[in-house]
Amino acid sequence: MSEYDRTDAGIYDNFSTGLDGDEAFYVEEALKAGGPVLEIGCGTGRIMIPIAEAGVPIVGLDQAPAMLEVARRKIAGLPEETGQRIRIVEGDMRTFDLERRFPLAIIPYRAFLHMMTADDQRRALTCIREHLADGGRLIFNVFDPSIEIIAAYMQPLGRAMCHMGSFTHPETGRRVMVSGTRRYDPLEQTLEEHRFFEEVDDEGRVLSKTVTPLHLRYIHRFEMQYLLETCGYEVEALYGDFRRGPFQHGNEQVWMARRV
Repeated sequence: MSEYDRTDAGIYDNFSTGLDGDEAFYVEEALKAGGPVLEIGCGTGRIMIPIAEAGVPIVGLDQAPAMLEVARRKIAGLPEETGQRIRIVEGDMRTFDLERRFPLAIIPYRAFLHMMTADDQRRALTCIREHLADGGRLIFNVFDPSIEIIAAYMQPLGRAMCHMGSFTHPETGRRVMVSGTRRYDPLEQTLEEHRFFEEVDDEGRVLSKTVTPLHLRYIHRFEMQYLLETCGYEVEALYGDFRRGPFQHGNEQVWMARRV
């Protein structure tokens, strides 16, 4: 099963709540650009909808139909004026063609890491660049690989099950217990994760179970800089968090680059 099938789409927002400060950061950058904004990997609209609510037109692109369906349901409940600022497109960040250009493109919540090969990465960055206006900017974030964490999740330890939290199911009101396995491959620079969502009754009996895979290719700081520069971007800034703090190993890579 591909992670783009997103069998967890209906409960995704209850567990994947984003990173500290990322929503406010991307809304601020969208307001600076003035729109329209292109969001790559818009998913269920966690960043896209607040940007539209702030008054900025936005086009959201994603490859997961189930996630986009959740986004459409959310948009249907918005005031008409806000909903009209949003356009959703199902597509691949490597090959999409919108026949227009944008002053700003964003890739929040580490979505760029779904590009599993160097060729995928170059194709995506090139395709996005073709959708940027002259001098347009690309802003995105990826996690910075921590040597300590990678070492802890290499085989055989990496496949051990670990508890990842719980939440209340939005439809049934029952508790959902979340666990997962994780494995890093430092040679291939990949992360393989499986998340298990178990809905339980008051006695703790499992009533339903959903398993979702996640495959990412992580990127080191200078590797990412080289990719940007060879694909026609000039790096303007690299931050370590969404408060524009300095970059430090093992935290976030928040990139700001301009089309040249």
